[in-house]
Amino acid sequence: MMPKQAPAFWHNDSWPGVVLLPLGWVFAACVRLRRFLYHTNILKQQRLSVPVIIVGNITVGGTGKTPLVIYIARLLKQAGFKPGIISRGYGGNAASQPQSVTAHSHVQQVGDEALLIASQSDCPMTVGALRVDAARLLLAQNDCDVILSDDGLQHYALARDIEIAVIDGGRRFGNGYCLPAGPLREPVARLQQVDMIVVNGEKTDAREFSMQLAGTVAVNISSGESRPLSTFTGIACHALAGIGNPERFFTSLAAAGLVCESHYFPDHHPFSQQDITFLDDKPVLMTEKDAVKCTLFASHQHWYVPVKALLNADFSEQLLHLLKTKYDR
Repeated sequence: MMPKQAPAFWHNDSWPGVVLLPLGWVFAACVRLRRFLYHTNILKQQRLSVPVIIVGNITVGGTGKTPLVIYIARLLKQAGFKPGIISRGYGGNAASQPQSVTAHSHVQQVGDEALLIASQSDCPMTVGALRVDAARLLLAQNDCDVILSDDGLQHYALARDIEIAVIDGGRRFGNGYCLPAGPLREPVARLQQVDMIVVNGEKTDAREFSMQLAGTVAVNISSGESRPLSTFTGIACHALAGIGNPERFFTSLAAAGLVCESHYFPDHHPFSQQDITFLDDKPVLMTEKDAVKCTLFASHQHWYVPVKALLNADFSEQLLHLLKTKYDR
């Protein structure tokens, strides 16, 4: 199927972005006003009884937040904390919110990212459009001493103690314009206020921490069999992705030596059996986020490539130090 991605002009200075730039200025002004209203307490922030860590971004599209959230959740547990996770639950259609998420939740109700995070982090998790309500349910049902929010950098109703912004190292900020002229949810200057900046790729600034996503195996969705990704080199394959930046997945497969026919789907696409069935018996590779929506109808030819975030020890040390200051103050 044809790609459904961000407009191409978001990542260059072509004329559509320039034409829409006045609307981008209006959007940026509204964003600044809203932030000012929360900063001056005209709009009320809700503060919780435990520290809150926000992992978000200032651009539209995937930046790698999900593997970073899983990485941080595991880091906090290893350091002796009892983290709980909240998320919007995008793609879920539950009749009531907020609600708890476990590894056995239905992806149609809680969303693909939430199900993946709950499965991989082994932490209590809740989802809801209002993150304050999701956090309160989480604390009411679980013994947590820190809350990790998947996304929500712009959800100012929830007071936060630590903000971590994630940047796509390849696309960065596109043309540098705010919506709809460009991909920015907030002006780039917003990064001056966050506590930490993680770049999915190579960093370009001393403040930034570089994160690499490593995927070296493929797991069969139907049987659970695991094989080295190199097993698929020299074999014609299909690759599909319904994520914010599908090109990153396809590029990673090519870098591993795989030759794949790429199939693009919208982010959070509700996959059906027809979507992943092709008129041949070639292996079909997908992301783990997409695989959680295909477990009921996947066959022997369907595989997913799990990835994990890799960061230098200085990121972990600085984050734990920041968190400790929130307990000591």
